[in-house]
Amino acid sequence: MQQEQIWDDEAARRYDTPGTGMFAPEVLDPVVDRLAELAGDGPALEFAIGTGRVAVPLARRGVPVTGIEMSAPMVERLRTKADADTLPVVMGDMATTLAPGRFTLVYLVYNTISNLLTQEEQVDCFRNAARHLTPGGRFVVELWVPELRVLPPGRAATVWHHEPGYIGLDTYDVLDQQVVSHHFHFDDSSRARLFRSPHRYIWPAELDLMARLAGLEPETRHADWTGGEFTAESRSHVSVYRLPA
Repeated sequence: MQQEQIWDDEAARRYDTPGTGMFAPEVLDPVVDRLAELAGDGPALEFAIGTGRVAVPLARRGVPVTGIEMSAPMVERLRTKADADTLPVVMGDMATTLAPGRFTLVYLVYNTISNLLTQEEQVDCFRNAARHLTPGGRFVVELWVPELRVLPPGRAATVWHHEPGYIGLDTYDVLDQQVVSHHFHFDDSSRARLFRSPHRYIWPAELDLMARLAGLEPETRHADWTGGEFTAESRSHVSVYRLPA
């Protein structure tokens, strides 16, 4: 399934959950704080800006933000929060689309680089970030760590999260580094709603190599947006890459 088909009108309507989940202040505020710090006095570019979960509050902090997005329904929802003058968006994919200008910060959050399903596309994404940066500018990637250690021999699936009304399950193809995430939402009835999305998982070391191929230097890696230490047990990371001055 193509990404344009996944992020359709229904997915865009479900995406925003004001005040909860990804939009909870304890989740979102540290993201905005860190990105505002990295942007400094310059403008920022968000790859896959979506409905503006991060871009809208970042722009309210005084950071000029431009977005690149391939899903028209997601941008339509963004437009209910900010107009095109406040938050300009260029339609296209994050691996090849150019936005006007240069930026002190390009960022790609919430595992979205894994939506590119080949290594070549992911490398192109890094190169696209580099061509948008001013000298000394930074590219920030938030990404999960593949949980292959929890897969017993002969098994290809793992439950990565569960709570009342929700189960998240990933199926792995370890030969081609492919994952399909299955999101099951249910209530007390006998029916469940399923949303699936394909990904290509990336090891942190592979991510660093992609950066070097694009002319970027690894700068920092933390377990979260507040600067927690990244360890072998970390389930995700926030990695910062810098274009040499």
